[in-house]
Amino acid sequence: MSLPHAVLGLLAVAPGTGYDLTRRFEASLSHAWHASHSQIYPELARLQGRGLVEEAGRGARGSRTWAITEQGRAELDRWLTEVQPNRSQRNETALRWFLLPLLPADQRRTALEREIADIEDSTAFLQASAVGDGGAGDDHPFRATARLGLRINDVMLAWLREQLADT
Repeated sequence: MSLPHAVLGLLAVAPGTGYDLTRRFEASLSHAWHASHSQIYPELARLQGRGLVEEAGRGARGSRTWAITEQGRAELDRWLTEVQPNRSQRNETALRWFLLPLLPADQRRTALEREIADIEDSTAFLQASAVGDGGAGDDHPFRATARLGLRINDVMLAWLREQLADT
């Protein structure tokens, strides 16, 4: 995923401050891509320099509200329809799971139990995102992605539980 395009996508849904975008990242994209607060602010400045976002207002404490421009929306649409994504993935979790058999059985069980607990926490978060607040309707742009995350978590939990049972 491209951080600039992720920011443009979030702003295409609704304008927001850098803080708002960080929270939206956590609520909607965290299972696919991580972006910290310190990455989002410089990205907003770069996007503004390219004419892809603009300041839409200022808050009481000087916080800037950002909005996507027409040029930004055109760039987002171009990226979504014309650019082939990099399908190679680096998945540290999968790497750790691959190497778990190197641990003694007791440590492997502890690690598997920790992984299961982490995914159960993620599942609870995604369930709240998939249901939403009732105001956005089923066509909310990120609701379907939350449901995808739930399905992926179901598969991972089943696999982890199999590994735990075999340990």
